Amino acid sequence: MNLGMLTACLPTWSLDRIADWAATAGYERLEVAVWPGTGSRDFEASHIDTARFGPREADRVRAVLDRTGLGISALAYYENNLHPDPVRREGIREHLKRAVDAAQALDVPYVGTFIGRDPARSVPENQREAERVLPELVEYAGERGVRIVIENCVMEGWHPDGHPGNIAYSPELWEWMFSLGLHLNWDPSHLMWIGIDPVATITPYADRIAHAQAKDIEIDPVARNRYGFFGTTDKKGDPWATGWWRYRVPGRGQVDWPRVVDRLYEAGFTGTLSVEHEDPLWGGTPDKVCQGLTIAHHTLRPLITG
Repeated sequence: MNLGMLTACLPTWSLDRIADWAATAGYERLEVAVWPGTGSRDFEASHIDTARFGPREADRVRAVLDRTGLGISALAYYENNLHPDPVRREGIREHLKRAVDAAQALDVPYVGTFIGRDPARSVPENQREAERVLPELVEYAGERGVRIVIENCVMEGWHPDGHPGNIAYSPELWEWMFSLGLHLNWDPSHLMWIGIDPVATITPYADRIAHAQAKDIEIDPVARNRYGFFGTTDKKGDPWATGWWRYRVPGRGQVDWPRVVDRLYEAGFTGTLSVEHEDPLWGGTPDKVCQGLTIAHHTLRPLITG
């Protein structure tokens, strides 16, 4: 097992700078953000230019890896592949294919994304639509030696009432998506707030957990008694506000990391456990983000034997 980090938390830094810092901090792998955005927010972090990827960009990335001794565990483009706007959905599909092409050129085994959802349709209706559109992307990736991994993030901010905006949030739905040839980028934090014991989900699905993310969560049951499971209705302009839980860096929340890592080892997981930093207490500036990543490293490094 390798310890890695998702680069999206440092959208204003170059890949070179992130890699230099990560190697010095003791990380071994990078899960590299490849959104086609401006870098002004996490979901637009772009650390490899997959839209204009060619030999020059490939050589640049390889030089960074050679200099730092790091590897790339996956390319990250987490978007809504069932977006209700057909023009937007087509743009997402084409960019995902470009990410797959870049992964092939760089010998990266995985590209991470979301299934997503049309919020005006039921989950079963979205499943039927996914069965229509996703096999082509799975086949495209497979022909290039790349697997598509789906993170089990609920993406509640994509739904107007805080319901799941990514239909990959439960083991029941994992079993369905595996039938489409998709694999799992497993994250315990999302499971915890929807009432699923994350440790209990590792062994039954070990053969499909291709990649794993390390994100912690802090839950306030008193606030949940006021707002209910789907969170506060007064979000004050922030669709992600729930009022009763928040993401934390590993070691600052309620995920039992010794049990998680131990069970991953028991299940034979030999991939990358990648820190996804979305902790508001250790965010806001690159310095604070790096402090949060250091806390995560100090928490997880003693648990990972290599």
